[in-house]
Amino acid sequence: TAIASRVTCRVLAMDLRGHGATLVRQSDDFSTQTMSSDVANVIRACYGETPPPIVLIGHGVGGAIAVHTASNMLLPTTVGLVAIDVVEGSAMDALHSIQNFLKGRPKSFKSMDHAIEWSVKSGQIRNLESARVSMVGQIKRCEVEEADTLEQASPVTDVVVERNEEFYDQSYVNDKENAASESVYKWRIDLSKSEKYWDGWFRGTSNLFLACNLPKLLLLAGIDRLDRDLTIGQMQGKFMMQVLPLWSCSARGQTRQVAEAVALSC
Repeated sequence: TAIASRVTCRVLAMDLRGHGATLVRQSDDFSTQTMSSDVANVIRACYGETPPPIVLIGHGVGGAIAVHTASNMLLPTTVGLVAIDVVEGSAMDALHSIQNFLKGRPKSFKSMDHAIEWSVKSGQIRNLESARVSMVGQIKRCEVEEADTLEQASPVTDVVVERNEEFYDQSYVNDKENAASESVYKWRIDLSKSEKYWDGWFRGTSNLFLACNLPKLLLLAGIDRLDRDLTIGQMQGKFMMQVLPLWSCSARGQTRQVAEAVALSC
């Protein structure tokens, strides 16, 4: 990986519940406690009860889960924490618009290529290479029987997307007439059903991050994203911070820059 090429380490990149091919019991439980325990359990399964020194790295919700994992000291050998583009203040402000965003995106796609193209054109992911990696873990191919029951998604007028653009192209969506003859891809999980957990993912994360007695790095797209607690903490030197101005709010889109920042902090 980009990080392993810059510093001697082993990178363990896990698919959290609801992502990739991960299968778990109680698949509708997305609480911070459960997801943090998932992280610790995976690491113990790989390394036993005495894992090597661990640096936890997470982006977005993954960053919040990394903070909770470190804060609860679920992995005593943790020696560092990297949070990427996750700030409590801006995250909490954005929660009210997530349902509108979810309603505005297609419910299904004709093919994986269509899903990848949509993710780039809609601004959700900034480059094609990253989209090819990311979308594979977010959607799944449906059986024909399941595809026959899909409802055609309809555009809405209050779609919230990046770049201040509204994007919706009906050609990306598989309709009932073509469902029987074409591959249909749906989102792996219905994120709208996880709404009751959204507040818990982010509320209090700034203070938890600051309170972690570990070397800490915060990567952001701009200093305007800092909330009050993090601004004070940064002025007091409680953590390292790096701004990647060309990053455009997407860690996936600037892998090399992120890897270099993480490697320099290790």
